[in-house]
Amino acid sequence: MPTDKLTDPRVRQAKPGKKAYKLFDGGGLYLQVSPQGSKLWRLKYRFGGKEKLLSIGSYDKGISLKRAREERDKARELLAEGIDPAAAKQQAKHAERERVENSFRALALEWAETYGARWTESHRHQVMASLEADAFPSLGELPVKEITPPMVLEVIRAVEGRGALDVASRVLQRTNAVFRYAIHTGRATYNPAADMQGVLKTRKVEHRAAISRAELPELLQRLDAYPGDPITKLALKLIMLTFVRSGELRGARWEEFDLEQQEWRIPAERMKMRAPHIVPLSAQALAVLEELKAFTGRFPLLFPSQRDFGKPVSENTMLYALYRLGYHKRATVHGFRALASTILNETGFRPDVIERQLAHVERNKVRAAYHRSEYLEERRKMMGWWGAFIERQANEEKVVSIRRA
Repeated sequence: MPTDKLTDPRVRQAKPGKKAYKLFDGGGLYLQVSPQGSKLWRLKYRFGGKEKLLSIGSYDKGISLKRAREERDKARELLAEGIDPAAAKQQAKHAERERVENSFRALALEWAETYGARWTESHRHQVMASLEADAFPSLGELPVKEITPPMVLEVIRAVEGRGALDVASRVLQRTNAVFRYAIHTGRATYNPAADMQGVLKTRKVEHRAAISRAELPELLQRLDAYPGDPITKLALKLIMLTFVRSGELRGARWEEFDLEQQEWRIPAERMKMRAPHIVPLSAQALAVLEELKAFTGRFPLLFPSQRDFGKPVSENTMLYALYRLGYHKRATVHGFRALASTILNETGFRPDVIERQLAHVERNKVRAAYHRSEYLEERRKMMGWWGAFIERQANEEKVVSIRRA
């Protein structure tokens, strides 16, 4: 059967007619030109005693005459081996679709969608950004079944190579979680990241700087005399009295406060682990809020940015204020949580009550369901004691200062 009857100019110049027509190249290959002008390559062949048709692709979408002939020749080779080209093409499409659907990237996105409802938006962004930057370039397009421990280790070593040891640990943790999800959903039978915790490089742990109990009176005295923005000064006072996380305070909205009930109810979407949290307000915290109202009571946020009142202040605002007070590298805003935990434990408050007020992660799901009100009365008493303690510490330094004078 003669082949290669067509030429590139003839294919290119073929015009649509009133009816569809075919331009035959030979060997069963032809170009079908529709009345609308589309040009589709087709291959007619026989398999199992029946005439069949294979779609090769569109000339308008890049399938040239040369490429169409190559596909025809491949199909003829398959026929010589007793394989139906159309069935082989469908199998290849199915395999490619399965490869894409079961790639590490696809499984990671599915995992995040499944479990990410419990995460804050910022945490979700951090998780996906770390995978996008460090895991997806090497592993993203590979089917999870084809990924081996050396491949995972290569990813981790690359992160460690730039000195980001903490990031390497988190990337490994998240990669491990994606593979566990793949196993649970039947897309994999083996987790190549499961036994790698021991291979991580480590550095000496450096805890976040926090002042000691003995330093607290002087800090409070310096804060009373703080010459900077009064709103920042009140933010530091309030975070000391409530020992919430910095992000929880910066994003605080007036609508979250019930001053009659003396409670601050932080909604789940603003908490680290997506669980609502109650902060009982001491008399001292209420006094700070009353003073703050004169500055920001007309805005939704307690601590709005001066550039955009709809956004919270920068995460560095309070830290810079601590530096101005003379506590550069000696204290962090987060350190107030550690200070409160230490003093409250030393004073004799129950550890469970302290941990609940710190809103630390509750890994027991049954206990977590009761977190909103768990130990609430004990927490009210504890927060009242804490507010009075902070006030006494401030007054103690004033007395000391007078004596010194």
